[in-house]
Amino acid sequence: MKLKFKKQEFQEKAVNAVADLFKGQEKAGTTFSIVDNSAQFSLLQNDFGFGNKLLLDKETLVSNLQNIQKGQSLPQTDIESGKALPISIEMETGTGKTYVYTKTILELNKRYGFTKFIIVVPSIAIREGVNKSFQITEEHFKNQYDSVPYRYFIYNSAKLSDVRAFATSSNI
Repeated sequence: MKLKFKKQEFQEKAVNAVADLFKGQEKAGTTFSIVDNSAQFSLLQNDFGFGNKLLLDKETLVSNLQNIQKGQSLPQTDIESGKALPISIEMETGTGKTYVYTKTILELNKRYGFTKFIIVVPSIAIREGVNKSFQITEEHFKNQYDSVPYRYFIYNSAKLSDVRAFATSSNI
């Protein structure tokens, strides 16, 4: 049995609001060296890691944020110099948050080339639900986003190779 997903306007608006925060961002990535310190008695093994590279300055982000807030009829955030941007995405229970942030990840990749995302959840039950949602929506999103390769995993401190694979992959 396959689930069929119906396009929901409020979900599309949420995805676009997040993606529009980075309006003006060019597609860019960054690489960094990963050193394998566990390779004893041999030459050091270096790999390259891939990360997101934000090219926008704070003023542009603030302007984008305020434009989004205006469009959503939300109060304008006043940002003090030197402070971090107070960005939060809030949705009611049962509105498809997991669907929205999964689609947002793929949209951010499509528009800006971002590939690294970490999802933190407050409980094992939610973690398992998110994992199941990824499984259920995988084919749906591959159809929407030209089969862009993406990989997800549940962090396990006994499987640090997953973290290394995450860091060294140029895919989502």
